[in-house]
This record gives sequence, structure tokens and C-alpha cells, in this order.
Amino acid sequence: MIGVFGGTFDPIHFGHLRPALEILQDLSLDEIRFVPLNTAVHRAQPVATARQRLAMVQAAVADQPGFVVDARELRRAGGSYSYDTLASLRLELGPQLPICLLTGLDAFAELPTWHRWEEIAGMAHLVVMRRPGADEATGPKLRRWLEPRLAADPAALARSPGGLILLRDVTQLDISATAIRSRIAQALSPRFLLPTSVLAFIEREGLYRS
Repeated sequence: MIGVFGGTFDPIHFGHLRPALEILQDLSLDEIRFVPLNTAVHRAQPVATARQRLAMVQAAVADQPGFVVDARELRRAGGSYSYDTLASLRLELGPQLPICLLTGLDAFAELPTWHRWEEIAGMAHLVVMRRPGADEATGPKLRRWLEPRLAADPAALARSPGGLILLRDVTQLDISATAIRSRIAQALSPRFLLPTSVLAFIEREGLYRS
């Protein structure tokens, strides 16, 4: 069973890495694939280049067993859609391997705006990472779609290739890539917000300076 975690990662930071590690361990995943997107669809385009963002993710996960970098989105032109990523993975890994698509609660609440969103849960499980005690900010349409798919037991995800939704409490750190870029632009240090290896790359490349 594998996890898939997509994002701009501009830059990747501990707010991405800590929840992913907890999901890797708590769900006994074989690996989590970090998939940097190429062209953002629901947000502003990345500041760093594809090469730079890929290098930062590689630096961030290099020492963590079970964390893997997957660059397939960066090789594909056009908008980066979760549906296309999962379809590509299914062609590569086959129809039976359980795949868990990791997402935050805010992003999950916007699921009906995703490309071919109703088909996504047929291709993978959805693991919604949320802050302990957080309420589900879902509209009635999404709630009706969600309820029959909810998994109470994480072990259920290993018994089928997809189709279930697991709400999982994780340690969520109040860190954002936007704030990190802002600090760097103001000549302030973002140390302790992201891995030292990523910060060293940012400094070598002169990234995010005003």
C-alpha cells in the first residue's frame, strides 16, 4: 500500500513532512510518493522552477526511509490534476495495489471543484489529514458523497485498491510556504521551519529574495 502526496512544494517544509511521516507510520504504508506539480490549477503558479522544486523535495526526503520523490507531473505538460496522476500510477502499478491519496482538510472541502472528482475515489483511497478536533467543513453535496465511503478502521484500506475515505488526525504545524518565501524576501531566516538541506539549497540558488 502506498501514499501519494502532491503539492507545489515551493518550498517543501515541516508542515508537509511531519503529517506525511505520521501517515506513513500509522497506516503502515510501504512508501509515500511526493509528487511536485507542474502547472497549478487552483492556486498561483510556483515561484521556483520545476528543477528547483524537485531538487528541494529530493533534499528534504533523502534521509527518510519510505519517502520517495515522483517527478511524473513535472514531465507532463498542461494543468496538474490528481485524476491524471492516479491514472498514470494505475497503469504503472496495476489495478489491485491499494493507493492512498493524501490531502488536507481544506483541500478536501473543495473536492467537488477537482477535475473528475467523483472518479478519484474509485482509483484510490482518500486520506484526509486534519488537525485533532477539527470539524469537517463540507457542504451537503460532499457530505452525502462522503458518508457511505467513510472508513472507521485504517486497516480496511489495505483490503481494497481504493474507494474509501479515512479522516486521520495528524500533527499540523502552522507553517506555510508563502510565509517562508516572505521571510526570505525580507532577509529574515526561515530556519527551523524547513529542513536544513532545503534551506541550504535555497541559499545556494538565491531563491525567493526580493
